[in-house]
Amino acid sequence: MGGLVGFLEKHVMPVAGRIAEQRHLQAIRDGLILAMPLLIIGSIFLVVAALPIPGFPEFMANLFGEQWQDKLLYPVNATFDIMALIVSFGVAYRLAEKYNVDPVSAGAISVSAFLLATPFTFSFTPEGAKDAVDVAGVIPAQFMGSQGLFVAMLLGLVATEIYRYIIQRNIIIQLPEGVPPAVSRSFVALIPGLVVILVVWVVRLLIELTPFESIHNVVSTLLSKPLGLLGGSLFGALIAVLLVHLLWSAGLHGAAIVGGVMGPIWLSLMDENRKVFQADPSAELPNVITQQFFDLWVYIGGSGATLALVVAMILSAKSAQMKSLGRLAIGPGIFNINEPITFGMPIVLNPLLIIPFVLTPLVLTVTTYVAMSTGLVAKPNGVAVPWTTPPLISGYLATGGKISSVIMQGINFVIAIAIYYPFLRIWDKQKLKEEQGMEQPSNQAAV
Repeated sequence: MGGLVGFLEKHVMPVAGRIAEQRHLQAIRDGLILAMPLLIIGSIFLVVAALPIPGFPEFMANLFGEQWQDKLLYPVNATFDIMALIVSFGVAYRLAEKYNVDPVSAGAISVSAFLLATPFTFSFTPEGAKDAVDVAGVIPAQFMGSQGLFVAMLLGLVATEIYRYIIQRNIIIQLPEGVPPAVSRSFVALIPGLVVILVVWVVRLLIELTPFESIHNVVSTLLSKPLGLLGGSLFGALIAVLLVHLLWSAGLHGAAIVGGVMGPIWLSLMDENRKVFQADPSAELPNVITQQFFDLWVYIGGSGATLALVVAMILSAKSAQMKSLGRLAIGPGIFNINEPITFGMPIVLNPLLIIPFVLTPLVLTVTTYVAMSTGLVAKPNGVAVPWTTPPLISGYLATGGKISSVIMQGINFVIAIAIYYPFLRIWDKQKLKEEQGMEQPSNQAAV
């Protein structure tokens, strides 16, 4: 195990550290976080619209009319279906901050570039008609939501790189000192904004000459579909979970690093489930792997499913240090915050505890995937339950009130305790011997 620690310190930590500090990945991660409050707000309305309470639909229909459910879903559409727009602004804003250029102007230019890259057409089939009709001049809602997420992120990065390149070389319009700062900043953004729009416009015209027709189709064909297949598979999930916990074992925030790459994929898969569930709550959901799959069933108590370790410490630990740490960590652990354990026990760079820390989430990924893919357990329906929601409650909410998902969380918790327990006993004995060794000299001195 000493060789494992040495390998992590020598080979993993330097590379992972550079990845963690990579400004573009940080901008993508922080840009996605900007959209999360809106998704959670929309999810509240989605949960209410599909509450599994007998008599609730009839009560709401009597109170608000037969169309009550459609009206309740207005906020869902107004939050989930502008996800790409928010992320386009957020990614550009966060990246511009890292370059110390005006983030608001960068975000506005990014949104404009994203809309320019999006074809303003909408195809639909009128009731009773056989053929679809194309309507021009309409922003297609599907590209403003999860379907346009990759293009929004890509253009947010490209637009901001062009913007900061021109700004940093002082190719700007400078107004006299007496001009109000807000007006002056808008003119500073004029030339870089024009260049960004011209570049995206030319790229769009060139792509329209190809069979792809739009940037969205290029990105979907070459990037999002292959990544979606990998990220939505059991193999891809296991690789992601392994990387997250190897990075954590080296003292780096694995979830943030891996999430910067895989988060958009899992978010898109989550929204696919949301759309199916919103159209028909009884329909079969297409995806097992989503962001909620990891947050609510694999990472129970945080990365490593460490809530099980905390409970085992409280129930069985003999050393004063482990008992105290368990009591200290149980509160945060219930809300899936595990830093007191990972750094306080510690698990980081601990040759003994790294084994169950990495093994437990891998096992839970397999058990949960098999249970959901075979239909034994309900899949997450696309509701963006906050990752800090306590277990059992989170599983119930994320599946539209399915008890099977709550039971699965309980089973995973028991599995996690079983894996952690033998390693905890070894660690606890070591700590108990250390405490007894410290007490013995003090007692002899007293005599």
